[in-house]
Amino acid sequence: MVKQGPRPLVICGPSGSGKSTLLKKLFKEFPETFGFSVSHTTRKPRPGEEDGVHYHFVSVEEMQAAIENGEFIETAVFSGNMYGTSKQAVENVQQQGKVCVLDIEIEGVKQVRNSDRLNPLLVFVNPPSIAELERRLRGRQTETEESLQKRLNTARVEIEYGSTPGNFDIVVHNSNLKQAYAALRDFIVRELETQQNQGINVSLTRVAMNED
Repeated sequence: MVKQGPRPLVICGPSGSGKSTLLKKLFKEFPETFGFSVSHTTRKPRPGEEDGVHYHFVSVEEMQAAIENGEFIETAVFSGNMYGTSKQAVENVQQQGKVCVLDIEIEGVKQVRNSDRLNPLLVFVNPPSIAELERRLRGRQTETEESLQKRLNTARVEIEYGSTPGNFDIVVHNSNLKQAYAALRDFIVRELETQQNQGINVSLTRVAMNED
Protein backbone atom coordinates (compact mmCIF):
# COMPACT_ATOMS: atom_id res chain seq x y z
CA MET A 1 0.00 0.00 0.00
CA VAL A 2 1.35 3.40 -0.97
CA LYS A 3 1.60 5.49 2.19
CA GLN A 4 0.14 8.96 2.59
CA GLY A 5 2.52 11.87 2.16
CA PRO A 6 3.08 14.78 -0.19
CA ARG A 7 1.03 14.40 -3.37
CA PRO A 8 3.11 12.78 -6.12
CA LEU A 9 4.03 14.92 -9.12
CA VAL A 10 3.18 13.36 -12.47
CA ILE A 11 4.92 14.98 -15.43
CA CYS A 12 4.08 13.99 -18.97
CA GLY A 13 4.87 15.20 -22.46
CA PRO A 14 6.19 14.03 -25.82
CA SER A 15 9.73 12.74 -26.07
CA GLY A 16 11.84 15.85 -26.78
CA SER A 17 9.44 18.29 -25.09
CA GLY A 18 12.01 19.23 -22.46
CA LYS A 19 10.66 17.32 -19.44
CA SER A 20 14.09 16.09 -18.37
CA THR A 21 15.63 19.59 -18.53
CA LEU A 22 12.79 21.07 -16.47
CA LEU A 23 13.03 18.30 -13.89
CA LYS A 24 16.80 18.73 -13.57
CA LYS A 25 16.29 22.43 -12.79
CA LEU A 26 13.57 21.58 -10.27
CA PHE A 27 15.73 19.02 -8.47
CA LYS A 28 18.68 21.44 -8.45
CA GLU A 29 16.69 24.32 -6.93
CA PHE A 30 14.85 22.12 -4.41
CA PRO A 31 17.32 19.30 -3.61
CA GLU A 32 15.49 18.15 -0.47
CA THR A 33 11.96 18.22 -1.85
CA PHE A 34 11.72 15.70 -4.66
CA GLY A 35 12.58 12.07 -5.25
CA PHE A 36 12.47 10.38 -8.62
CA SER A 37 10.37 7.29 -9.15
CA VAL A 38 12.49 4.88 -11.17
CA SER A 39 10.29 3.22 -13.78
CA HIS A 40 10.62 -0.26 -15.23
CA THR A 41 11.02 -0.74 -18.98
CA THR A 42 11.64 -3.55 -21.44
CA ARG A 43 13.56 -1.33 -23.87
CA LYS A 44 17.32 -1.53 -24.19
CA PRO A 45 19.46 1.01 -22.28
CA ARG A 46 20.71 4.03 -24.23
CA PRO A 47 24.37 5.05 -23.97
CA GLY A 48 25.07 6.38 -20.46
CA GLU A 49 21.91 4.98 -18.89
CA GLU A 50 22.33 2.92 -15.72
CA ASP A 51 20.08 0.15 -14.47
CA GLY A 52 18.31 1.18 -11.28
CA VAL A 53 19.15 4.85 -11.83
CA HIS A 54 17.47 5.91 -15.08
CA TYR A 55 15.23 2.83 -15.35
CA HIS A 56 14.95 -0.70 -14.07
CA PHE A 57 15.72 -2.54 -17.32
CA VAL A 58 13.88 -5.88 -17.37
CA SER A 59 12.83 -8.55 -19.84
CA VAL A 60 9.31 -8.75 -21.26
CA GLU A 61 8.79 -11.96 -19.26
CA GLU A 62 9.88 -10.31 -15.99
CA MET A 63 7.63 -7.31 -16.64
CA GLN A 64 4.59 -9.41 -17.48
CA ALA A 65 5.06 -11.55 -14.36
CA ALA A 66 5.29 -8.45 -12.13
CA ILE A 67 2.16 -6.95 -13.74
CA GLU A 68 0.23 -10.19 -13.17
CA ASN A 69 1.44 -10.12 -9.56
CA GLY A 70 -0.14 -6.67 -9.07
CA GLU A 71 3.16 -4.89 -8.46
CA PHE A 72 2.47 -1.86 -10.70
CA ILE A 73 0.47 1.34 -10.26
CA GLU A 74 0.49 2.00 -13.99
CA THR A 75 1.84 0.38 -17.14
CA ALA A 76 1.93 1.39 -20.78
CA VAL A 77 3.32 0.30 -24.13
CA PHE A 78 5.26 2.99 -25.98
CA SER A 79 7.08 2.55 -29.31
CA GLY A 80 6.82 -1.21 -28.89
CA ASN A 81 8.32 -1.28 -25.39
CA MET A 82 6.63 -1.75 -22.01
CA TYR A 83 6.96 0.85 -19.24
CA GLY A 84 5.58 0.90 -15.72
CA THR A 85 5.71 2.47 -12.26
CA SER A 86 5.85 -0.04 -9.42
CA LYS A 87 4.18 0.48 -6.06
CA GLN A 88 7.57 -0.09 -4.42
CA ALA A 89 9.20 2.69 -6.47
CA VAL A 90 6.69 5.24 -5.17
CA GLU A 91 6.88 3.93 -1.59
CA ASN A 92 10.69 4.20 -1.63
CA VAL A 93 10.41 7.95 -2.27
CA GLN A 94 7.47 8.64 0.06
CA GLN A 95 9.22 6.87 2.93
CA GLN A 96 11.89 9.58 2.66
CA GLY A 97 9.21 12.28 3.13
CA LYS A 98 9.71 13.55 -0.41
CA VAL A 99 7.43 14.38 -3.33
CA CYS A 100 7.57 11.39 -5.67
CA VAL A 101 8.08 12.45 -9.28
CA LEU A 102 6.63 10.18 -11.97
CA ASP A 103 7.73 10.82 -15.56
CA ILE A 104 5.20 8.67 -17.40
CA GLU A 105 3.36 8.26 -20.70
CA ILE A 106 -0.22 9.27 -21.50
CA GLU A 107 -1.59 5.75 -20.95
CA GLY A 108 -0.04 5.77 -17.49
CA VAL A 109 -1.52 9.19 -16.76
CA LYS A 110 -4.98 7.89 -17.60
CA GLN A 111 -4.50 5.14 -15.01
CA VAL A 112 -3.11 7.25 -12.15
CA ARG A 113 -5.35 10.32 -12.57
CA ASN A 114 -8.32 8.26 -11.40
CA SER A 115 -6.40 6.70 -8.52
CA ASP A 116 -7.64 7.56 -5.02
CA ARG A 117 -4.40 6.02 -3.79
CA LEU A 118 -2.15 8.65 -5.42
CA ASN A 119 -4.14 11.88 -5.85
CA PRO A 120 -1.27 13.28 -7.97
CA LEU A 121 -0.49 16.73 -9.32
CA LEU A 122 -0.66 16.40 -13.11
CA VAL A 123 1.67 18.44 -15.36
CA PHE A 124 1.83 18.31 -19.16
CA VAL A 125 4.85 19.76 -20.97
CA ASN A 126 3.93 21.01 -24.42
CA PRO A 127 6.65 21.49 -27.08
CA PRO A 128 6.61 24.64 -29.23
CA SER A 129 5.58 22.69 -32.33
CA ILE A 130 5.85 19.28 -34.00
CA ALA A 131 8.54 20.73 -36.30
CA GLU A 132 10.65 21.81 -33.31
CA LEU A 133 10.06 18.45 -31.67
CA GLU A 134 11.34 16.71 -34.80
CA ARG A 135 14.42 18.95 -34.83
CA ARG A 136 15.21 18.08 -31.21
CA LEU A 137 14.73 14.35 -31.72
CA ARG A 138 16.91 14.32 -34.84
CA GLY A 139 19.55 16.21 -32.86
CA ARG A 140 19.75 13.36 -30.36
CA GLN A 141 20.85 10.98 -33.13
CA THR A 142 19.36 8.06 -31.18
CA GLU A 143 16.41 7.35 -33.49
CA THR A 144 16.01 5.48 -36.75
CA GLU A 145 13.72 7.12 -39.30
CA GLU A 146 11.02 4.58 -38.45
CA SER A 147 11.27 5.09 -34.67
CA LEU A 148 11.37 8.87 -35.19
CA GLN A 149 8.12 8.84 -37.16
CA LYS A 150 6.53 6.62 -34.48
CA ARG A 151 7.52 9.13 -31.80
CA LEU A 152 6.16 12.05 -33.83
CA ASN A 153 2.86 10.27 -34.47
CA THR A 154 2.60 9.46 -30.78
CA ALA A 155 3.45 13.08 -29.94
CA ARG A 156 0.50 14.35 -31.97
CA VAL A 157 -1.87 12.14 -29.95
CA GLU A 158 -0.19 13.16 -26.68
CA ILE A 159 -0.44 16.88 -27.46
CA GLU A 160 -4.13 16.53 -28.28
CA TYR A 161 -4.77 14.73 -24.96
CA GLY A 162 -2.51 17.08 -23.00
CA SER A 163 -4.20 20.16 -24.40
CA THR A 164 -7.71 18.97 -23.56
CA PRO A 165 -9.07 20.97 -20.60
CA GLY A 166 -9.44 18.92 -17.43
CA ASN A 167 -6.86 16.25 -18.23
CA PHE A 168 -4.00 18.04 -16.40
CA ASP A 169 -3.72 20.55 -13.57
CA ILE A 170 -1.36 22.70 -15.64
CA VAL A 171 0.00 22.74 -19.20
CA VAL A 172 3.54 24.15 -19.41
CA HIS A 173 4.35 25.54 -22.86
CA ASN A 174 8.07 24.97 -23.37
CA SER A 175 8.91 27.41 -26.15
CA ASN A 176 11.16 29.38 -23.78
CA LEU A 177 12.96 27.36 -21.09
CA LYS A 178 13.22 30.17 -18.54
CA GLN A 179 9.53 31.02 -18.78
CA ALA A 180 8.49 27.36 -18.83
CA TYR A 181 10.49 26.59 -15.70
CA ALA A 182 9.11 29.65 -13.89
CA ALA A 183 5.56 28.49 -14.67
CA LEU A 184 6.28 24.95 -13.48
CA ARG A 185 8.10 26.06 -10.32
CA ASP A 186 5.46 28.60 -9.31
CA PHE A 187 2.67 26.05 -9.75
CA ILE A 188 4.45 23.40 -7.68
CA VAL A 189 5.51 25.79 -4.89
CA ARG A 190 1.94 27.07 -4.61
CA GLU A 191 0.59 23.52 -4.39
CA LEU A 192 3.17 22.39 -1.83
CA GLU A 193 2.55 25.46 0.34
CA THR A 194 -1.14 24.50 0.33
CA GLN A 195 -0.19 20.98 1.47
CA GLN A 196 2.04 22.41 4.23
CA ASN A 197 -0.93 24.44 5.47
CA GLN A 198 -2.87 21.17 5.63
CA GLY A 199 -0.24 19.69 7.94
CA ILE A 200 1.68 17.62 5.40
CA ASN A 201 5.41 17.69 6.11
CA VAL A 202 7.34 18.57 2.96
CA SER A 203 10.52 20.62 2.58
CA LEU A 204 10.62 23.65 0.29
CA THR A 205 14.23 24.62 1.00
CA ARG A 206 15.62 26.38 -2.07
CA VAL A 207 19.14 26.65 -3.41
CA ALA A 208 19.99 29.90 -5.17
CA MET A 209 20.40 29.30 -8.90
CA ASN A 210 22.33 31.33 -11.42
CA GLU A 211 20.19 32.69 -14.21
CA ASP A 212 20.87 30.85 -17.46
